[in-house]
Amino acid sequence: MSTRVLAIVGGISSNSINQSVFRALQKLAPAGYELSQFDISTLPFFSQDLENDPPAVVKLLREQVAAADAILFITPEYNRSIPGVLKNAIDWASRPYGQSKWDCKTAAVLGASIGNIGTFGAQHHLRQVLAYLNLRVLGQPEAYLNVSQSLENGEITAQPTLDYLASYWKAFTAWIEHNRS
Repeated sequence: MSTRVLAIVGGISSNSINQSVFRALQKLAPAGYELSQFDISTLPFFSQDLENDPPAVVKLLREQVAAADAILFITPEYNRSIPGVLKNAIDWASRPYGQSKWDCKTAAVLGASIGNIGTFGAQHHLRQVLAYLNLRVLGQPEAYLNVSQSLENGEITAQPTLDYLASYWKAFTAWIEHNRS
């Protein structure tokens, strides 16, 4: 049986470089690991009026988070923080209060930009949110990817970047195995 890793990608635009990172990581997934993604662009805005009887797409998100062995958050950075659509998805799966699907999940965080500091601000903000929700987040390595020289037709092709992503997988799988015991 393979280990199921669910990716939550904060970049939803058609040319999102964080979607490129997801696709590269999906191709690099080690044997025995399956990386899938939940499309957060399909979620309505969070509302407490709906949390006790949420729309079907929200139920699907909650089911997929619950069924995942681990969660991989891939975030762009908007104004030194995470995108609203990412926070929206996090909120939906954490509610109603006391029924969070994130609780005690093993997780990792990374992100890409075309700037020199990658997604440093967003990742640190995201880590604060995930700590509150009691996820077990991989601490090292931190991955602030500048992919400005790594992309070709929307795909990551630069071997040093692919090598780094493969090493990130190695660290993440070790973290997943550590948290199973």
